[in-house]
Amino acid sequence: MSVADRLNRFGTTIFAEMTQLAIDNDAINLGQGFPNWPGADFVKDAAIRSISDGRHDQYPPTAGIPALREAIARKYGPLLGRTIDPEGEVTVTSGCTEALAACFLGLVNPGDEVVLIEPYYDAYPAYVAMAGAIPGFVRLRAPGFALDFDELREVFNTRTRVIVLNNPHNPTGRAYSIEELRAVAELCVEFDVLVIADEVYEEMTYGVGHVRIASLPGMWERTLTLSSLGKTFSLTGWKLGWAMGPANLTAGLRSAHQFLTFTTPTPMQHGAVAAMDAPESFFGEMRRSYQTKRDLLASGLQGLGFNVHVPEGTYFLMAGFEAFGFDSDREFARHMAEDVGVVAIPPSGFYDDPAGAANLIRFAFCKDESTLTEALDRLSKLGRR
Repeated sequence: MSVADRLNRFGTTIFAEMTQLAIDNDAINLGQGFPNWPGADFVKDAAIRSISDGRHDQYPPTAGIPALREAIARKYGPLLGRTIDPEGEVTVTSGCTEALAACFLGLVNPGDEVVLIEPYYDAYPAYVAMAGAIPGFVRLRAPGFALDFDELREVFNTRTRVIVLNNPHNPTGRAYSIEELRAVAELCVEFDVLVIADEVYEEMTYGVGHVRIASLPGMWERTLTLSSLGKTFSLTGWKLGWAMGPANLTAGLRSAHQFLTFTTPTPMQHGAVAAMDAPESFFGEMRRSYQTKRDLLASGLQGLGFNVHVPEGTYFLMAGFEAFGFDSDREFARHMAEDVGVVAIPPSGFYDDPAGAANLIRFAFCKDESTLTEALDRLSKLGRR
């Protein structure tokens, strides 16, 4: 027995690999993107009440409990400039990861082409493979990580079915400008292309606004917007996400969702209802806290000789390690883990051509300040070649 050909080349995800390396070396894990503090109490309390109530122990509706779909529609309607129908245009999923899989399996046919922006979240090409589709790539390059409009146009053609737009962008931390989003939108309209908009870091922007591509003229009709509870509310272990879009695209997603997870745990959905009603002060405080952590890590790494690319969004930071004399990001990542006890993610696995990583390493700053300070102290002992 062996792994199916369509998945064999992907191997073990880099996040599992580097987390194990952190465990093996008792290293500080600035690799995988999970906070090291408890999640939001008011969300957890609502889930606990759902468990204690005794009435919510059985299967919920496959599309999600009505209260949550209504809360999502109520929250996002003004953000997307429209009234959203919770019955036909909102689906609750088992994390954004499952929503992504359902989009690909429910909307993409074998032989269709899918545009991926690299560096990409490593699950994207795996989903392309699961759907039997063909990937095309547009690269964000340091410094700046801006979209190249000429490269973008070149990859679109009459066979293109979908573009995946992760905004704010993991791993670079870019928050796309309105000009970049308009360029994507114009090509999608011209070539009749759908957008899978992965917006799980929507609330994490620093000094810039978050523009949702589905809010641009002509884009609601061709966009599924995905988000999740885990990143914003520090509840990554809950695996609760949602997808919004027109009924015809939602039907495609739901056709796959019903056979992937069927539904999502009921108590977590009740917790998410409370999350949808969080006050703006919650999000403002979260952004201020993350910006402080970002600046602490960025300043410290810069002082140690890293070429830091300060992110506009997410809780990830890309840095160049040219000064340390290593040619391979994986080699440098292993050196950090084994010799000084800090783990980061080598991003070469986020490119079709691993050489695209160009001496970059990705750090996560979703850790308390004492952990970030200790990591910087350990990194100060890095050797140079």
